[in-house]
Amino acid sequence: MQRLSGKVALISGGARGIGLATARRFAEEGAAAVILGDIDAEAGARAAATHPAFHFAALDVTRDEAWQEVADEAVRRHGGLDVVVNSAGIAVVATIESVTLAQWRRVQDVNVDGTFLGCRHAVRVMKPPQGRGGAIINLSSVSGIVGGHNLAAYNASKGAVRLLTKSVALHCARQGYGIRCNSIHPGFTETDMLYDLAAGGRDPEALRERLRASVPLGRNARADEIAAMAAYLAADESSFVTGAEFVIDGGVTAQ
Repeated sequence: MQRLSGKVALISGGARGIGLATARRFAEEGAAAVILGDIDAEAGARAAATHPAFHFAALDVTRDEAWQEVADEAVRRHGGLDVVVNSAGIAVVATIESVTLAQWRRVQDVNVDGTFLGCRHAVRVMKPPQGRGGAIINLSSVSGIVGGHNLAAYNASKGAVRLLTKSVALHCARQGYGIRCNSIHPGFTETDMLYDLAAGGRDPEALRERLRASVPLGRNARADEIAAMAAYLAADESSFVTGAEFVIDGGVTAQ
């Protein structure tokens, strides 16, 4: 069953990781067009070449004008925008004592401001009368629900994404826009971000093994498992789902 037949989607951070896995799942589900928004033009162009429904768009999620340009181009080119996935994000391993102000601000800039702008422009082009409603999907994290001693900036940013999602959902519902907004909260996921974080330690493989051992199901998530939830939230079958948070963590937060 192609649950996204005819839909147009824009995915920030779409050149790799969960963003690219989501794009692939959307294409499998019949999406008419999937726009891969990313700051990495080389990776974005490479990813876009892998499927005829993919289009790359240069997107620095921290810049308001970049979001406006990409969203408006999607409307001009495809007649509208049905799904926006705010997947772009960064992480810094640092405690409240070790994180620098520059690191703190950069994490908030990408993770919080980038998601805020993505939501803002999604609502702008999706709401009636010019828009046709749609779905906004924000990638938060289990780190937006439970704390980590060495993730001060990341915890704060993903907690903000969690509650921003609920605010957007309530506003759109009360305005009758036909726009739903939900958040996904992955646990440890086998992506470049996890590998990069592990590489910063003295023994990357030992760190990855400790992370896997901390998951009740005994492994980290695959990016395609997160993408499957995004496909459900983008599809019409989730039409009564808004302001909700979906945890995909192998049981970590159940402990």
